[in-house]
Amino acid sequence: MSRLWRRDVPLSERPGEGSPPVGALGPSSSAIPMGPNISWLSEAPLLGPEQPTFLMTPAAQAVSGFFVWIALILTSHQIYMHLRFYSSPREQRHIVRILFIVPIYAFDSWLSLLFFTNDQYYVYFDTIRDCYEAFVIYNFLSLCYEYLGGESAIMAEIRGKPIESSCMYSTCCLRGRAYSIGFLRFCKQATLQFCVVKPLMAVITVILQAYGKYKDGDFNVASGYLYVTIIYNISVSLSLYALFLFYFATRDLLSPYSPMLKFLVVKSVIFLSFWQGMLLAILEKCGAIPQINSPEVSVGEGTVAAGYQNFIICVEMFFAALALRHAFTYKVYVEKSLDARGPLPTYGEFGRCAPMKSISSSLKETMSPGDMVQDAIHNFSPAYQQYTQQSTLEQGAPPPASRGHGAAGARGDTEKTLLLSSDDEF
Repeated sequence: MSRLWRRDVPLSERPGEGSPPVGALGPSSSAIPMGPNISWLSEAPLLGPEQPTFLMTPAAQAVSGFFVWIALILTSHQIYMHLRFYSSPREQRHIVRILFIVPIYAFDSWLSLLFFTNDQYYVYFDTIRDCYEAFVIYNFLSLCYEYLGGESAIMAEIRGKPIESSCMYSTCCLRGRAYSIGFLRFCKQATLQFCVVKPLMAVITVILQAYGKYKDGDFNVASGYLYVTIIYNISVSLSLYALFLFYFATRDLLSPYSPMLKFLVVKSVIFLSFWQGMLLAILEKCGAIPQINSPEVSVGEGTVAAGYQNFIICVEMFFAALALRHAFTYKVYVEKSLDARGPLPTYGEFGRCAPMKSISSSLKETMSPGDMVQDAIHNFSPAYQQYTQQSTLEQGAPPPASRGHGAAGARGDTEKTLLLSSDDEF
């Protein structure tokens, strides 16, 4: 095992080294000092100061930095273009929030990699990433609501229809039930609970780490990692299941908006990265990932796996930026903005744009989480359990599936509620 996973050759075969194999280290002065090496395998690989891991090399920082800055440039330009042609604020504010996941994920992971040798610093950096990814999940579901005209418009299309039984979408247990306001409530509540659990567990992780009770990959019952991972898995699985259910119910209505690509991109960035990090932590615990054993470098258990996770995320964010650029294109809003203004004196590739002051105010409005707070109150408060939200300008609007892309942005921001029957439960 040690021969397979070390970056060079075993220490016992390196020229000029008199150290015996790791499993036979004795009190010899030439031996590498033994540090804490808790592993499920008896021959967990160790890397000493003369044999640094790839994450500690300038090459790792340069390669990750290259992908990070390219991703930042691509996404920053896309965000700027959405704000420049802010023709459908109700849709585009959710899109801009989703796009911000690339710079936050990429820069956060790169900083964690730069401070790799500072023990457990990555925990504090990753807290920001954990909090924002929950915000992105909420905004993705809210964007789908906006595409379809709001909660009441969705209910008008699906209410009373039987839920199709499908093992692929895990709806076998819903055989015989019909879509109702309770169904939409469940989808929103399951998504919003992730927005609460994720930041809360991130704060708990920081506290546990400060008291030495948290290490990635440490599944000891006396460590906080086991319990945090269990809660994370339950919360993320419930949120993922709710998104699947919503897509299953509205896939025909969402077909004009290429929903499958959007679903795959957003869920891959958030959910796969979480399970990817957990897999790397397990691999380090099994001894498949070398641990660092050096008195000059302070790296705790789980840090090497987290380092590889951050390096992989830095590379993945470049491809995520390309996928998001295609999935949430700004060109449809450019065309809509120019069509709404009519013939105007133009300059540049896309004609007259919004002034910087307007772009700045749009960005400020976009990043305000006030709508998420109001939505949480609406969906969890017993006083609103049987109400749906709808816009005042929705009356007499064409069916959601027949409207063009971005039509929801033309509605007013004023909301009112519609009372449904009390027996309309999911």
